[in-house]
Amino acid sequence: MTDDKFSPSAIAVKIASALFQGSSPDLASCPKSSLPEFALIGRSNVGKSSLINMLTRSEGLAKVSQVPGKTQLINFFTINNAWNLVDLPGYGYAKVGKSERSSFSAFVSDYLEHRSNLLGTFVLIDSRLSPQSLDLEFLNWMVESGLAFILAFTKTDTLSKKAVQKNIETFLTCMREITEEAPAYVLSSSIEGHGRSEILGLIESALLESGGGSQKVSSPR
Repeated sequence: MTDDKFSPSAIAVKIASALFQGSSPDLASCPKSSLPEFALIGRSNVGKSSLINMLTRSEGLAKVSQVPGKTQLINFFTINNAWNLVDLPGYGYAKVGKSERSSFSAFVSDYLEHRSNLLGTFVLIDSRLSPQSLDLEFLNWMVESGLAFILAFTKTDTLSKKAVQKNIETFLTCMREITEEAPAYVLSSSIEGHGRSEILGLIESALLESGGGSQKVSSPR
């Protein structure tokens, strides 16, 4: 794997239906489902809800909050009655106490490490910013835990292409301290719809390769 953008399946998933199925406060409360799942996680206010709405073309499916950290539950969205998109709480929110933050970390790590039908995780990174320690700390944990992920750089419409590319290159340089294998990544803009076909193509590839099993979309070391 190189640090070039990942080449997705030539045939992207066509979304005919997208339904909110519910929220869970911990792994034990998650739906007992055998459907393959793809999780999205990132710093608070990175644009997870907007990305879900863009991918599904369902405005308002995922609630977009102006208050960072408001979402503190695991939210499930069933796509085409065949697989789930899972919105995990943003990390790094400010307006919670240490005990709540501990609980948050525990139930998110429980889901990522022990959810048997999870095929892969998209870690969202704000392309407008220089590398953030919280993102790098989380990705270090993902690599050490042997968990599959693909980076999705969000909000790429807000800066010039040159500025976005510079931030991405700087981030990937920092990633070399974490993993020898350069992670796959995609660029996205929920406003302009960029990255939709690439992300859905990655999901399509994972679904085809797994046959509904546990094949991961990426596995950097």
